[in-house]
Amino acid sequence: MTDQITFPDIVSWAVPFFIAAILIELLWIVIKGRGGRYETRDALTSLIMGAGNVASGILLGFIAYGFFMALWATTPLDLGTSWWVIALCFVLDDLRYYWVHRFGHRIRWVWASHVNHHSSQHYNLTTALRQTWTGTFTFMMIVRAPLILLGFHPAMVLFCGGLNLIYQFWIHTEAIGRMPRWFEAVMNTPSHHRVHHGRNARYLDANYAGVFIVWDKMFGTFVPELEQEKPRYGLVHNLGTFNPIRVAFHEWVGIFRDATQPGLTWRDRLMYCIAPPGWSHDGSRDTSEEIKRKHLAHHPEDRGSPGFSATD
Repeated sequence: MTDQITFPDIVSWAVPFFIAAILIELLWIVIKGRGGRYETRDALTSLIMGAGNVASGILLGFIAYGFFMALWATTPLDLGTSWWVIALCFVLDDLRYYWVHRFGHRIRWVWASHVNHHSSQHYNLTTALRQTWTGTFTFMMIVRAPLILLGFHPAMVLFCGGLNLIYQFWIHTEAIGRMPRWFEAVMNTPSHHRVHHGRNARYLDANYAGVFIVWDKMFGTFVPELEQEKPRYGLVHNLGTFNPIRVAFHEWVGIFRDATQPGLTWRDRLMYCIAPPGWSHDGSRDTSEEIKRKHLAHHPEDRGSPGFSATD
């Protein structure tokens, strides 16, 4: 079994592309007067979050990699590094990403890490850089375990994850409308991902895909972007701050405060950690399902339309 396999740090290689693309998008918006909006404080917060993500990876990355290498030492399988193995790893890792991303919106403990990515009320390429500092503490690294046990080397799995991350950068824009129909049918696009970042009731908990939108279509979470309903970006209850410390940690603080309230049962305390965001022991808050139901109570004409087809 091969242990000494190396792949390039593809995300670091892409940094100049990220910077150039942000500048091009900004110029496009300024010159054309459309295609999104930049706000200096918001963009700066996103850039700081991105830098913090890199720093946390340097400081804590050994935990996940050590876990992966321990798994690698236990498996008798080794698929090697042929091009088809890398391609298969990329597809399967994207399926892994879909489920981690879905867990990130349906399990509050994981949402506490992911929420910062949705905290911007703007949608431009700097939003793609608004990444978590606390991903290690969600323990979602375990979802990659099957890939390694199947014989994909940890370095290859992380390389494919980097490619996935790079792909997702360009879909964080309003400057691109719709791609060709065949591309929209298979791949994640700016149109599909704008839906994911929308806080409209219709668009909540949809389009979790990283690269291939087919996963959402397979698992019933796909919602198309409607011409008559432009996504409104941000959180259901926006933070109202550009402080990166609060952006990074506010939901962890919220979990602690909720779970340590006096008079709760142990089940309630656990549910504040693992139930969907918006769950409360006394029903004083709304989950995404409840938000959709309340929307339909006021707009019954939307029943059965995209985003509401599965709502009672």
